[in-house]
Amino acid sequence: MNDPMIAIRDLQFSWSIGDFTMGIPSLDIAANSSVAITGPSGSGKTTLLNIISGILPVASGSVVVSDRDLAQLSTDQRRAFRLKTVGLVFQSFELIDYLNVLDNVLLPARISPTLALTTKLRNRARDLLTRIGLAHTAHRSVTRLSQGERQRVAICRALLTDPPLLLADEPTGNLDPDNTQQIVELLIRHVHDSGGTLLMVSHDHSVLSRFDRTIDFSSLCHNRPAAAGDSGAA
Repeated sequence: MNDPMIAIRDLQFSWSIGDFTMGIPSLDIAANSSVAITGPSGSGKTTLLNIISGILPVASGSVVVSDRDLAQLSTDQRRAFRLKTVGLVFQSFELIDYLNVLDNVLLPARISPTLALTTKLRNRARDLLTRIGLAHTAHRSVTRLSQGERQRVAICRALLTDPPLLLADEPTGNLDPDNTQQIVELLIRHVHDSGGTLLMVSHDHSVLSRFDRTIDFSSLCHNRPAAAGDSGAA
């Protein structure tokens, strides 16, 4: 059996302020698979994605992603690992309004010290926009796009470096049913075409059948949910 893309053992996490705590005894996510995580708001699904991506540190336990033990990495090493290994798709898109569509897709090259903004990378960005039907918007302000178009641009940005791992945090939460199906299909097609791994948080049960596996977070995780108003524990 091949090593999993993600292997978590005895993970414990709590915020320094508030009552939220999260404990995951064991979780394996197979490489080359698409996995959906469902569960109640405030249970820690977003927190888990932030730990897997290296945004949050591993305080206790083991989180191994693509054969790297994140607990052994410094903040700078986790950031370098994230830029190289992980594509992030946010529910709120996180686009830069003063940049056009193409420059938003190319943003990883502007913030990574090791990723050069080459002609090849520019062509990659244009090809991604073409594949999702947005090539004609390359030099348009992202403020002129619909919600569905903005999310597709955000996904192109996440796919720019062809990352081995895609983490998507409710990427269809603000979209209508047609755009929801289109976004999910785009993410899963990337996994199948590239051999990558997709881990997606979703409350939309209409898309779960498209995934190789669905995880009920409430049965996986032992936690004390955040109180109303606490941040970061979605």
